[in-house]
Amino acid sequence: MSECGGRGGGSSDDAEDEGGGGGGGGPAGSGSLSAAAAGASSAGRLRRGLRGASLMARRRPELLCGAVALGCALLLALKFTCSRAKDVIIPAKPPVSFFSSRSPVLDLFQGQLDYAERVRRDSEVVLLFFYAPWCGQSIAARAEVEQAARQLSDQVLFVAINCWWNQGKCRKQKHFFYFPVIYLYHRSFGPIEYKGPVSAVYIEKFVRRVMTPLVYVPSQSELLDFLSNYEPGVLGYFEFSGSPQPPGYLTFFTSALHSLKKDYLGTVRFGVITNKHLAKLVSLVHSGSVYLHRHFNTSLVFPREVINYTAENIYKWALENRETLLRWLRPHGGKSLLLNNELKKGPALFLFIPFNPLAESHPLIDEITEVALEYNNCHRDQVVERLLQHLRRVDAPVFSSLAPESPVGLPEPPLITASPCCNTVVLPQWRSLSRTRNVCELCVNQTARVVGPGSISTPRCSFFEMAAALDSFYLKEQTFHQVASGSTECSNFLSSYSPFRYYTACCRTVSRAMTGLLGSERDASESPATAFSSLEESCEVGPASSVPHIEENRDLFPEADVRSTDFTGLSCRTNKTLNIYLLDSNLFWLYAERLGAPSAARVKEFATIVDVKEESHYILDPKQALMKLTLESFIQNFSVLHSPLKRHLIGSGSAQFPSQHLITEVTTDTFWEVVLQKQDVLLLYYAQWCGFCPALNHVFIQLARLLPADTFTVARIDVSQNDLPWEFMVDRLPTVLFFPCKRKDLSVKYPEDLPITLPNLLRFILHHSDPAPAPPSLATPPTRECLHSEAVLQQGHISHLEREIRKLRAEISTLQRAQGQVEARLSSARRDEHRLLRQKQTLERQHGLLQLHSEQLQALYEQKTQELEEVARKLQELADASESLLTENTWLKILVATMERKLEGKDRAESPTPPEEARAVPPEPPGAPRLPGSTPPSNGSATLASDRSNENRTD
Repeated sequence: MSECGGRGGGSSDDAEDEGGGGGGGGPAGSGSLSAAAAGASSAGRLRRGLRGASLMARRRPELLCGAVALGCALLLALKFTCSRAKDVIIPAKPPVSFFSSRSPVLDLFQGQLDYAERVRRDSEVVLLFFYAPWCGQSIAARAEVEQAARQLSDQVLFVAINCWWNQGKCRKQKHFFYFPVIYLYHRSFGPIEYKGPVSAVYIEKFVRRVMTPLVYVPSQSELLDFLSNYEPGVLGYFEFSGSPQPPGYLTFFTSALHSLKKDYLGTVRFGVITNKHLAKLVSLVHSGSVYLHRHFNTSLVFPREVINYTAENIYKWALENRETLLRWLRPHGGKSLLLNNELKKGPALFLFIPFNPLAESHPLIDEITEVALEYNNCHRDQVVERLLQHLRRVDAPVFSSLAPESPVGLPEPPLITASPCCNTVVLPQWRSLSRTRNVCELCVNQTARVVGPGSISTPRCSFFEMAAALDSFYLKEQTFHQVASGSTECSNFLSSYSPFRYYTACCRTVSRAMTGLLGSERDASESPATAFSSLEESCEVGPASSVPHIEENRDLFPEADVRSTDFTGLSCRTNKTLNIYLLDSNLFWLYAERLGAPSAARVKEFATIVDVKEESHYILDPKQALMKLTLESFIQNFSVLHSPLKRHLIGSGSAQFPSQHLITEVTTDTFWEVVLQKQDVLLLYYAQWCGFCPALNHVFIQLARLLPADTFTVARIDVSQNDLPWEFMVDRLPTVLFFPCKRKDLSVKYPEDLPITLPNLLRFILHHSDPAPAPPSLATPPTRECLHSEAVLQQGHISHLEREIRKLRAEISTLQRAQGQVEARLSSARRDEHRLLRQKQTLERQHGLLQLHSEQLQALYEQKTQELEEVARKLQELADASESLLTENTWLKILVATMERKLEGKDRAESPTPPEEARAVPPEPPGAPRLPGSTPPSNGSATLASDRSNENRTD
């Protein structure tokens, strides 16, 4: 239709150009007009627009030039405003398989979560491993998960899902905040999220616990194994003889899964008993009963008449009433308050041991459990004693019941009085009692409990036990002196300062020669407590040889069994009760190294006690094996009133400055060697973060140059990297301490309100150093040689001081010259500062002008953009007007041609035509063509009528 219209327009233009209109133009033009009115295509409109523009250029050339100019301006504006290239985003690469093709793990690397759900519903136990291919933790966990899958592939389905692919359903439906994420499903129960160590053995152990959350207890031996475990235990009794699935069994099974879901460590163990006689031992009579075992408190039976018997209620009841003996700590490696929250509870004993979760037995953990049971067995409960015998693998009679309601067992072991341990003490001469009696025998009365035949041994007092009794004796000395009479007196005193009830003091007079002999063997380096004599005398005991002395080493008597008396129930006899924690040294040995463990240890076993309240921690000697005996001794030494343990000090290990420097760098290891040497020592306490400390370096360097190195030492210590005993710590930095020669116990602190300068330091040192020794006798006149040597010595001192003064003057002149140079540089810097300030102000003014110009350009840009938009709108209006004008021009041409034909026909009608010629001409066929200038046919009236109708339609 558009092509027809286009061709009709073209024929009328040609007729106009040739100067005449053909007779056939009328019918053809009317057909093309009706076709053009129906519709037009884009190509026809383009041609019409071009022809209309050419007609407009002929009639109004100035309008066409203006339109072309506006169009060019519009194109330029669009080019400059839209010339920014669009951001190009590279599409994500398609994911690839995360696991190898030979791996037993089903890898859904395109995130097909729907397929994983279908597979999960068809399997009994499924592990889902959600990962991100770029995640380092996911890459590290890949090998561990694959190793666990190789062990359990025949029982568990392992599925890995890429939850990072943006087109996968996992990314669209799951919103994880971290990777990897491990979910386990046991049939329809789940998900059970695993948050433990990403290790193959730990993952396999957790999967096995999900597979079999209940432990079957068929015999009494396995019942003892279950109850003696350090983890809390829950037992359920179900009779399977009547039905394959007794009532309540599925609920109890689900409660075990709930326990694993809430606590990934699995600290609560669930077991099942099917034997009626075995169930009676734990007071379970009815099928479906649940028993919670506790070592030191009363064990409980689930109250079904009070609480609904549901899986969630059983787990909550066990969690709220459980009793924790040992606890595993597994820090995840990130920022966490796990250790901080545990250390706030009190002193903590951390045991680092190599642990294999898949091992069937753990002998070291059994020994630690035995230590914990004895440590907390305050009431010597018979059930705990039976469990301890089972842990020691000692044959014992079968117990009838473990139920707290009807305890049946061995009778309470009787108390027997053991022989007292004694030690002879030589009283110092300055004591008031030593005027009449100078030797006393201190005996501590002890009590021991018999556990079984053959367990009685000779009790012995440790050195610190005897020291506590001696302190109390000195406190009660005046009372003893008032009641003393005769040559020997014994009196009992109640001591509330030691863990013992009574001690006995027997005093007598011994000759001074004998006491000198006793005291001559003491070492001068020993403390006053260790300097007591070891003279052996007995007070109310048999032969003296049977009583060992406190100075003797306990390791010399391995056969002596002091555990049952001293260690059992120790947690209730001390104010420093320990919480015991276990850590896997295979995973967390770095923590042990930071607490003092050797980094190159052959066996990764380490024990340490951390007391946050006392700001100290103690370590078990790494040379000793971690076993029951050493642990008990370690805990006992920490628990006594005067603990023999030494606070572990952490030092930097190496000095920053070698020994040949003027200032000696002191560390934790070299502190005693440097400070306690036979010289005057000035010690500076500093830290790397202290901003004022480096400002004192030049003062101490000058001081070290002035003082002689053979009699004086200037040292410093970084207290942020080196621990010291509490008596040598300071509360502010920088701090200066002076340790005078031969009087180290009279150390002096530099005044805080006095500036630390070289003259003040010299006055402080001279004031507190040793004065010059007085002459032995004033009556003896000095000899000439003595005076000469004294004069030479004084002259040497004077020359030395003169040299030092000259050095100081030279340094002062150098400092003055340096001061002048610094002042010159400061003046130059001030000039530069003023110049830069002026430049800054100039730049700020220029910046203001540029900003103003930028705003003006922005406003002009917006104005021009609006003008261009207006011009574009007018140009569009002109284009529309030109199209309408072209259409009207076409109609006008048609109308003019029609009028010309009418006039021509009218002229022919008025001119006479011979009738012969008219009759001789045959009529033309309707569609025959005519030449220009030929006469119209005889049916002119019909043509005229059609033209009039066309004219009417045109109008």
